[in-house]
Amino acid sequence: MAKKSTVLQYTRVKPITNVWISILFIFLALLCLMPALLVLIVSFSSEASVRTIGYSYFPREFSAASYIYLARQSNYIGRAFLNSIGVTIVGTFLGLLTTSTMGYALSRPNYRLRKFFTWFIFIPMLFSGGLVASYMINAQILGLKDTYWALILPICCSSFYCIIMRTFFQTTVPDAIIESAKIDGARQIRIFLQIVLPISLPAIATIGLFLTFAYWNDWMMAKYYISGNKHNLFPLQYVLISLEENISFLTRNQDMMTAGTASQVPSETIRMAMVVISVVPIACSYPFFQKYFVSGLTIGAVKG
Repeated sequence: MAKKSTVLQYTRVKPITNVWISILFIFLALLCLMPALLVLIVSFSSEASVRTIGYSYFPREFSAASYIYLARQSNYIGRAFLNSIGVTIVGTFLGLLTTSTMGYALSRPNYRLRKFFTWFIFIPMLFSGGLVASYMINAQILGLKDTYWALILPICCSSFYCIIMRTFFQTTVPDAIIESAKIDGARQIRIFLQIVLPISLPAIATIGLFLTFAYWNDWMMAKYYISGNKHNLFPLQYVLISLEENISFLTRNQDMMTAGTASQVPSETIRMAMVVISVVPIACSYPFFQKYFVSGLTIGAVKG
């Protein structure tokens, strides 16, 4: 008891220290929140206010012109929004399926081709075939051009994520549990689904969040593999970038446009509205992964 009280004495935080620590973290939280708040405020500011006083937390006039302009493009943007949601869901699922199964197979010491496939997926991390080779394989050999699979498969499986999952399975999943399941007559697929995956939720959630970000923010695959006339296949990020480029073109060449055409387009505030539209959906997915991140921080800890 005396030893325990001594430990508590040295680990207890004084009230005044607790106050200063709370102030510090509140300040750091505000540093993260203020830029996002500025983007939101500017997106609801009038174009005249932005041109007069610039980006400000206190604009002279509020306006929803940028969102009204985007709403007029609802058929175009709405379809792209649904495309991004579908590609993100399917791509994340397939990415988790491929990386987790490959990582589990490579983590088993009795797998004969373990070293071969480890080097097989490790070499592309150092030496890539390049854009031309990947385009020829995806577009000409696999025939993925102008399909939804062209937005999913090229970035579905990552060597880096496979190595992470393999290392996680080797260091976290006890071999004794797997051996006992084999003794009870369980097959590998049942062991993987009912024993390994529940234990590995923190790692799977982490890789899943990375894959979600990658698919939601990706627009290069559409630029490479989707033709310009296939508007129904464009993801949201590619559509927003295209709109921003068109708006920038109108702004740069407003002298050549019909009187009032360029001024009717909210060129400054619409950029912020695009950021809000693209960030809010993916930000809402983070709370579903947060509890697994917290549990992942304690993996490997020793209980006292």
